[in-house]
Formats: sequence, C-alpha cells, structure tokens
Amino acid sequence: MKNIPEIAGYGVLPIQYLKRATAHGIISAEKSFRRDQFQPSSIDLRLGGKAYRIRSSFLPQKRTIRQTLKELIMYDINLANGAILEKGNVYLIPLLESLNLPPDVRGRTNPKSSTGRLDIFTRVISDFSHRFEDIAPGYKGGLFLEVVPRSFTIKVKTGQTLNQLRLFRGQTVIPDEEIRKMHKEAPLLFRDGGGKVNPVIQDGIFLSIEVRNKANDIVGYMAKKNSTVVDLSKVGKYHIRDFWEPIKAPHENFLILEPEEFYIFASKERVRVPVACSAEMVEYDAGSGELRTHYAGFFDSGFGEGTGRKGTKAVLEVRPHDVPFRVEDGQIFFKLRYEKMSSRPDKAYGQGIGSSYHDQELKLSKHFMD
Repeated sequence: MKNIPEIAGYGVLPIQYLKRATAHGIISAEKSFRRDQFQPSSIDLRLGGKAYRIRSSFLPQKRTIRQTLKELIMYDINLANGAILEKGNVYLIPLLESLNLPPDVRGRTNPKSSTGRLDIFTRVISDFSHRFEDIAPGYKGGLFLEVVPRSFTIKVKTGQTLNQLRLFRGQTVIPDEEIRKMHKEAPLLFRDGGGKVNPVIQDGIFLSIEVRNKANDIVGYMAKKNSTVVDLSKVGKYHIRDFWEPIKAPHENFLILEPEEFYIFASKERVRVPVACSAEMVEYDAGSGELRTHYAGFFDSGFGEGTGRKGTKAVLEVRPHDVPFRVEDGQIFFKLRYEKMSSRPDKAYGQGIGSSYHDQELKLSKHFMD
C-alpha cells in the first residue's frame, strides 16, 4: 500500500483519488470494482455473500467485530442468489470492500438515498470502534453493515449497495463565514421560482420542510404497515399505492405527524452543492428529541447543478417518536454542513454517472413507478 502523492491538499477526497485508492490497495475488495460504484466524492460499498441474523445491535469497542458477533448470531443467510430480510429484524452483513487507510486518512459512511427512502436503517461497523459510521485514521480491516428494515421486508443480493463511503484528509468542514461568502457570490439555496433565499447560517446552513405547495397537491407520503416484499434489484417496478399513503397539502399551514410512522417529505428550498464541495445533512437541534429527520444524509459534489433549474429539492425521511408532532410549512427542520473537497472531482453529480435523484422534486426511491 502506498500513499498517493498525486492528490494534494486537505478535504474530502474526490473520485479520482478513490479510483487510485482501489488500484493501490487502500480500498480492496473480494470482487472486481464496478464503474458505477464511483461517485464524485464517494464510493458505494457492496453486500457480501452472507447475512447474519443477530439478537441486537452492538459496537465492538475493544474487540474485533467477529469476536463480538459470535455471542449474538442466531442464524446466517446465503445472499448469493438473493434472500429475504424481514421487517424489524437486525442483520449484520460483511461487505465486499476492506480498507488499508494511510495514517492521515479517515472515513465516514452514509446510507444511499434509496436505502433511506425505503426506511432501511443501516450503519457501518469497523473493528475496535466505539462509533457507528466513523472509520478511524489508518484503519486496516474489514467493514460490516448493520441492516434493519423498518417499514418493508426487503430482498437483497450479494453485490448490491446500500451505503457509501467517503474518505477525508484533515479539516474539511467549511466555516460559517465562508458559507456566507459562497452564498453571496453564487447562491446555495433558492425558492421554487428561482429566487435567492436569505438563510440562517450557524454551524451549517438551515433548511425547512414543505407541507403546502402552490398546486395544493401531494406534499408527502406515509409508509403503509402491511405490504409485500421490496426486491432491491427491481427499479421502477412497484406501484406507489401498494406501499404508501399520499399526503395532500392541508387546509391549515401545518400537519400533525403520528408517532412511529415513517414519512417522506421535501425541503421548502432548492439546494445547490458546488462541485468544489460536498455536503452532509445533519440534525440541527439534537435537543428537540421528538423525531428523526433523515437517514440518508449525504450530497455529492455538484448536486443541484446543471439541471436546467436553480437547485434541487432535498428529500427528508421523517419518523416522530413517542408523541404526535406538529410541523408547519417552512419550519426549520435540518441543516447542511458543507465540506471542501481536497481537489475538484473529475466528474460532478449527474454528469455521466448513474444518478437517480439529480433533478428530483418530492420523490420516493427509484423502485417505485413515477
């Protein structure tokens, strides 16, 4: 394994670095890498050949994953020809990819957009880790994916991708003053008609939820509790009405969300992520505590650019907890933390790369018919 001198600077490492990393053994895999795994600032990680049904989630902390796994396995499932993962059960799946990171490079993983929109709760675990999703600088070892289907029973197969990996070198978060400057020079947020938004900026840029629109049309969806299996290999296969209850724009300016139901909404604003950046959706106030506002929280470089419109809607995955929760149209709901790239990616999101959500409005996962 060698460090790669061709990529200088600090930030999120771009597609060209990720491709070189696979050639140098920094990222390795049991099967050959596919071209469609690479995005401008991330690489998709693939499911391995077996899933373990386990009793509970865990973090290994002072042990390897396999050492801890022995205490929790109930049974294993062969994924080679596809297999069913039942709603509400906890599974652990070894990934095909392994890491041999340089000492100054760390990693972070996120669910892919389709994963979050199907209410599949996923997070990566690495050996000796005390945190989900974060991969320590210099980490050497395999990766495991915890998978919990929440709303739908799913069918998965070896080689499919439910999550993605980013690599970082040094400090990456763009400070508020620089975000203000970026927004002034070339807006990061727009209204539906293309007008510039004057955002609240505090450790990131705040966005809000849309529960009313000009057409008084559908503003969201709620997952049905009893539906058939979603086969993740089937794109554009399923009728929305068999899995989702549409939510019409209310007469009032608000909706009341029911506890432990799963909802899909869109942002009020349209988002732009410059090619020199990437962004992550983060909870703006952990103290609110009554709901989770997203599962898939990553925006690749160039999201919302080159669509023929100004910006692209963000899609929100929402689950209230414990009590009903009232949300108003335009209520601040989440924020984006912008991060600088170590160098400009060779390709931007949606440019010659398979991107299902490049020009999205309110949109369910790619498995449903438009």
